[in-house]
Amino acid sequence: MLKDKIVLISGASSGIGAIIALMLADRGAIPVLTGRNIERLKKHAASIKGECAYYVMDVTKTQDVENTVNAVIAKYGKIDILLNNAGYGQFETITSMPVERFEAMMDTNYMGIVRCVKAVLPHMQKRGQGHIVNVASMAGKIGSSKSTSYSATKHAVLGFTNSLRMELRPQGIHVSAINPGPIDTEFFALADPSGSYVKNVSWFMMKPEYVSRAIVRVMEKRTAELDLPRTASIGIKLYGLFPRIADKLFGGLFNKK
Repeated sequence: MLKDKIVLISGASSGIGAIIALMLADRGAIPVLTGRNIERLKKHAASIKGECAYYVMDVTKTQDVENTVNAVIAKYGKIDILLNNAGYGQFETITSMPVERFEAMMDTNYMGIVRCVKAVLPHMQKRGQGHIVNVASMAGKIGSSKSTSYSATKHAVLGFTNSLRMELRPQGIHVSAINPGPIDTEFFALADPSGSYVKNVSWFMMKPEYVSRAIVRVMEKRTAELDLPRTASIGIKLYGLFPRIADKLFGGLFNKK
């Protein structure tokens, strides 16, 4: 199902973005890796067996995104799947994090997705088909201390994704949301430099290969939404039904930062 599909990936210079590119190539797809670090992009592209491409792209710059999308369309004539994976987090209290950091995180995690969708969508609409996959987070459904900024960005991503799915369904374009819990990647080098949160949730942390395989399956099956790990979906449903009880039972776990 993924053979010969052109898959544009943001945030592919490290972590699950780079791993997904490898997995897609193994399935016959043509991954297009994008990110800000040219050396890392070259390295990951060189490790891919099969056709691929890479472009330097900063999702906070509209012209950057538009130029990249236009270049991919000029080269391949289409973009079948857009994987919005670029993002970062910083765990700080509301009082210690300046407003400028709130703005910067929202600009990358949420507005970065908006820019990519706005650039790619007209090409998908013209063909009457396509698939947009947005990487949100479990934090978009369950908040915790020191995550006011990060959780807010992922709440925004989920709201955007759910509305976009309804809007584009009649046009033959599928939209998916991925909501992972903590993943063992470089994400925590910035989000948790002390390592205390990673230590406290190490038993719950997922391997990036596991998450990457799950996201590739979403592309294959066009699943609307996926919570990871799968057991977390039960907890998320319970939280939605009984938020006060869940806060009392699990608040201590989520607040270990």
